[in-house]
Amino acid sequence: MPLSPLISRHLIPFALKLLYASLRISVIPKIIQLPDKEVIITFWHGKMITGWLLAQRLFPEKKITAVVSMSEDGKTLADTLERLGFSLIRGSSSKGGAAVKQAMQKALQNGNIVALTPDGPRGPANQFKYGTLRLASENHYPLVFAEIRHKKSWTLKSWDQFEIPKPFSETSVQLHLIHLPAFENEAEIESYTKQLAIQLHHA
Repeated sequence: MPLSPLISRHLIPFALKLLYASLRISVIPKIIQLPDKEVIITFWHGKMITGWLLAQRLFPEKKITAVVSMSEDGKTLADTLERLGFSLIRGSSSKGGAAVKQAMQKALQNGNIVALTPDGPRGPANQFKYGTLRLASENHYPLVFAEIRHKKSWTLKSWDQFEIPKPFSETSVQLHLIHLPAFENEAEIESYTKQLAIQLHHA
């Protein structure tokens, strides 16, 4: 059952900003040369409560365009993010993939930062979808992956083990700047995706 606009556009954004402001966030490394254009920032679906607002913190002078699925949950998220100042692209790799890819390219070429959860909206958890990697590889877009760890959180019994950080929790963020190689075929993308998942899981 979808949430009312009052909740998704007013109460949730307000609560998220309060919760995020309470977190004791440390970013590792403290100094990283983030690209200033055509960047895709990513974080796992289960860490999105911190991830979306972190994207705005990392690129405070940029417009952030969020890629959000067309599901009912996606509608709630879209309402929330729009209220928080994000631009939106609705769709995913499984629904409207070509249109989403074109919209992402347009946003990036216009100087926006594109933010997305590469394992969303339905998993598998903690694994990049091929579409994101293919787009970045073909266009030489760097990826910034934020590995987010909450010291204290409530974890839901969902496919992504969705985390709600507890107020004032220590939160560490390790940033990974990823430059994609050229892929000759699907087998190379599949192999790279598996290696990347292992690398980020053990980071």
